[in-house]
Amino acid sequence: MTVGTLLRVGYPAARASIGFAVVRGESMTPALRPGDRLLVAYRRTPRIGDVVVARFADGTLAVKRVAERRTTGWWLLSDNPDEGVDSRHRGPVPEVLAVALGRAWPRPRLRL
Repeated sequence: MTVGTLLRVGYPAARASIGFAVVRGESMTPALRPGDRLLVAYRRTPRIGDVVVARFADGTLAVKRVAERRTTGWWLLSDNPDEGVDSRHRGPVPEVLAVALGRAWPRPRLRL
C-alpha cells in the first residue's frame, strides 16, 4: 500500500510532530482501505504491531505493519499478503518516517 499524501502539520512544517497520510492500494485491508486518512506522528519509535509510514530503498512511500526490529532495520509486512510489496520482497527498511496514531477519516479509529 503506497501513501498518496504525506503531510506535516504544524509550524514550522519541517519540524511538525504530527501529520496526515492518505492510503492508496489494498495491501493493508481489511484494517485500512484506499482513501483512508491516517493521523501520524513523526519522531516516534515504532513498536511491534504498529502501523507505520516508511520509505523503501527505491523511494516508495508505504503504509505497513511492523513485524520485527532487525539489526539492519525494520521488517514490515502487509496485512493482506496477496497485495502490494513489503519486506518479504524488498528486505528491511532502515528508517520509519512516522507511526500511525489512528484513522482520522472516513471511519475514525484509534487502534489499527
